[in-house]
Amino acid sequence: MILTATHDEFRRTVQRFVAEHINPHIDEWEQQGIFPAKTLFRQAGELGLLGIDKPEAYGGLGLDYSYQAVFAEEIGSALHGSTPMALGVQTTMATPALAKHGSDELRRQFLAPAISGELVTSIAVSEAGAGSDVAALKTSARKQGGDYVINGSKMWITNSTQADYLCLLANTGDGPAHKNKSLIIVPTSCAGIRFSDRIDKLGMRASDTAEIYFDNVRVPQSHLIGVENLGFIHQMEQFQEERMWVGLSSLKMMEACINHTIDYTRERKIFGRSVLDNQVIHYRLAELQTEVEALRALCYRGVEQMVAGQDISLIASMVKLKTGRLTGEVTSGCLQYWGGMGFTWDNVVSRAFRDSRLSAIGGGSDETMLAIISKMMGTHP
Repeated sequence: MILTATHDEFRRTVQRFVAEHINPHIDEWEQQGIFPAKTLFRQAGELGLLGIDKPEAYGGLGLDYSYQAVFAEEIGSALHGSTPMALGVQTTMATPALAKHGSDELRRQFLAPAISGELVTSIAVSEAGAGSDVAALKTSARKQGGDYVINGSKMWITNSTQADYLCLLANTGDGPAHKNKSLIIVPTSCAGIRFSDRIDKLGMRASDTAEIYFDNVRVPQSHLIGVENLGFIHQMEQFQEERMWVGLSSLKMMEACINHTIDYTRERKIFGRSVLDNQVIHYRLAELQTEVEALRALCYRGVEQMVAGQDISLIASMVKLKTGRLTGEVTSGCLQYWGGMGFTWDNVVSRAFRDSRLSAIGGGSDETMLAIISKMMGTHP
């Protein structure tokens, strides 16, 4: 991927945003278990960061995906995973299908204010019995008059308690599981929607995650995104962007772990010399940095394919798989060199260790990625 001076200037904008609006507040947000999405997203929207590759007609910048990739990579320099994940939901998980397949009216009503940061959105796909196996979801949306009537529940929903609307995947037909689902915009102000308490998670502690219950929730049929019963396909397209986001936004996080570990082990003394003076440690950190750079190259290849309009199913799955494995290796490896301090709650590396564990689970588990890659290689039945 060739980065121009324009990309570099855009990167500096994101760096300033992280330095001014995210990192100074992380400790407070982590303690509170939530960050102010409506405030932060409005600040991001004012800088044009929420609609980088979205149509200009709805307030987006109309740039190609390489600029979205720069945003994803640089937002990973936030010193926790919660706000990068939440921003990723807004830009690459809950709005791509709306931008690509939604009606003009639906995009004016919901995409434009998501781009400006006026509205917070969330992607509502996973259920307690349907995580990586999206086809198994049970939530239904049945036609009644001019409405869809929605019943069911969604689990592990990021941004949920602060979201103004959901991009919901539900069963709208009785056909095969891959051909009976639709994506529907559901405002959270609708009667019949109820949220659980925020889920107490291992990591991503400042991200509000909850279960959502739908009891005869009515929305107009005009809130359908794209074609009815093609929602599974539309959602698979969104998953490709989500998987690229996971990879790109993890690069700077892993580099931060490595760099903080270099600083810490240089200062920490054992047996009369700094920990970093041990060859096994500085060689291991060199290996980890090399692996991060290899993942960056894989991500950039995926970006090139995206910009060229190619199918990125294979490369995005590889990115996601490699990220899930490498984030665990880097954070665990670095944490080891912090000794007892690595087992404390409030430092950059232990927080990254907790937050990054999601990389191998959310957006499709490592095992699901292996199944996709194997099928595309022709080795999986």
